[in-house]
Amino acid sequence: MNETNKHWLLRKENIRKLWIGFIIILVMTVLAGLFVHQYEPFGIEDSFGFFAWYGFITCVAMVLLARLLGLILKRPENYYDDDANKGLHKSGVEHD
Repeated sequence: MNETNKHWLLRKENIRKLWIGFIIILVMTVLAGLFVHQYEPFGIEDSFGFFAWYGFITCVAMVLLARLLGLILKRPENYYDDDANKGLHKSGVEHD
């Protein structure tokens, strides 16, 4: 499939433009914090770019926690095929 037949979100030139656009929006959002004062019940919320770095750290923590849970809860690929399906045909009907 050539580049012109792809969906516009999958074309390389548009992906680059989208990344640049998203980065500009994120930078403008962080810089807007310099001009807008909000009431912060805790002192740390008043630091520059708090919501940006807090969101990033939280996202990284969630990914690491998900990977840890994946290691703990991981089962072998044939976990359900071991004992439960002995004597059953693929259709689920018993056979000899």
